[in-house]
Parts: sequence; C-alpha cells; structure tokens
Amino acid sequence: MIVKALINSNIYISLAAVLFTVETQIQLGMEPQWHPYLFLIFFATLCEYNIHRFITVLTNKAALNSHKHKWVKDNLIAFYALVILSIAGFIVTAFMAKKQVLITLAPIAALTLLYSIPVYGTKKSIFRLREIPYVKIFIISFTWSATTVLLPLIQSGQEFGTTHISLMLIERFVFIFAITIPFDIRDMEADRTANTKTIPLLFGEKRSMVIAYGSILLFLLISVLHYSALDQFFLMMAMVVSSISTLVFLKWDRAKRSTLYHYAILDGTILLQGLLVIGFSFLKYFA
Repeated sequence: MIVKALINSNIYISLAAVLFTVETQIQLGMEPQWHPYLFLIFFATLCEYNIHRFITVLTNKAALNSHKHKWVKDNLIAFYALVILSIAGFIVTAFMAKKQVLITLAPIAALTLLYSIPVYGTKKSIFRLREIPYVKIFIISFTWSATTVLLPLIQSGQEFGTTHISLMLIERFVFIFAITIPFDIRDMEADRTANTKTIPLLFGEKRSMVIAYGSILLFLLISVLHYSALDQFFLMMAMVVSSISTLVFLKWDRAKRSTLYHYAILDGTILLQGLLVIGFSFLKYFA
C-alpha cells in the first residue's frame, strides 16, 4: 500500500532522480553529500511529473477513466494538494540553490515544461512538444541525463575532464533510453490514436525491445571501458550488476504482466543503480 502510494504520487521516481544525482557525486570522485540542489531535483521531478499528469487531466477528461490515471480519479483532492506542494517545494528550494545551478537548470526545465504543456491549441486539438515524431523518448533521456549529471558538476565548482563527463552523459542517456522503450510499447494504442509517432510504432514491439536490449548492452560496454580505464573498479562492478539486473527485468515476461511493472520495476532500476553505486563505493574502503 505504501509502495503504491509512493509510486502514484511520483515520490518514488523523484527519489530515484535524487539517487541518480548522488551517484554522479560518487562518479565525480566526491563523497555523497546532501546539498539544497538535491531537494531542488526532488521537487523539480515531482513538479514535472505531477504537472504533466495535471495537464493531461485538464486537456483530456477521458484519461481519468484509464487505469493509468485511476489513482488520480480516486484521489483528486490529494492529487491537487500534491501538485500545489510540488510547485511550492520547487520554488522554495530554487531560492536555496546556487545561481549557477539555476542557470543550468532553466533551459532543461523549460524543455520539460514544453514537453507537457500545450505549445498551442485549438478547440479541436492541442499540440505538445512530445508529439513531434519520435522526439518523446529523446527528450526524456536528455532531460534525465543532463539534470542528474550536470547539476552536481556545476554545484561542485570543480573542473573535470571533458571525456569523463561526456561518457557519463552518454551512459545515463542510453540507460534511460533503454528503460523508456517499454513505456512507449505500453502506450502504443494511445499513441496510435493520438497520431503520436514513436519507436515502437515505427519498428514494432519485438524490434523495439531489441533496441532496448542493445542500449543496455551499449551502456554496459561503455561503462566497463570507462571505469576500467579510470581504475574505478567499484563503479565498473556497480554498472555491471545494474546492466545485468536491468536486462533481466526487461526480458522478464512474468513481471510484465504486473500492473506495477513499469512504475515500480523499470523506474526502480534507476533507484537500484544509485544504491549499487553508493553500496560499492563503501565496499571499496574494506577491499
């Protein structure tokens, strides 16, 4: 019951974003530390996911009857309160963050808002950035990788090698890309009805899953080469375990039949990777 509440309120995915960011701190060679910008990331994620849902409810009342939005329909007052809380939390934590962090976050936040909020509309139709053919998954992957990698980098005030940062961004991008494909497969009928072109509608379900598997294997390959070259074997092992477990979850047919598969298991791979990196970073002290 508690897990479902965390998932439906988007607190679960917001915690995943925080752990992904703490993971970046470790990848940059820093000790995991709590900074105001971590709360900013938590509330920014909570705000974006709930506003995205809020806009959907406002512009498509029929969506409330779908299983995807059942929790919102059954808990409308709590949902509206959560939207207000997430916006208030974002504003408060924004005042606590460094100016450079806010400057970096601003264009990313604008992109995510344009992803959810209608760019223009008529009485017959409403257009959102996510409806540009095949762009939806790339926007999601980019915003996740840019937010959780660049903000800790800017916050640190330190300089790091361009190659190191670039590889971290690529790793984060292809990982999110891989676990997002099953969401697009789930939404194939809705996207087809809305005439939103996605990778699964272009290649079909089976080929799209092959792309997801390939993305995880690419993540694994880049991570092994990256962290072995840096002699950071604890990070390499964390990424290996993350890759293998995520691949298992992507291929686990029995789990796919669960109503919690996408929001608990697939989103949970982000949480798991963060916990693995934190865990293996502590184990290195006992090696």
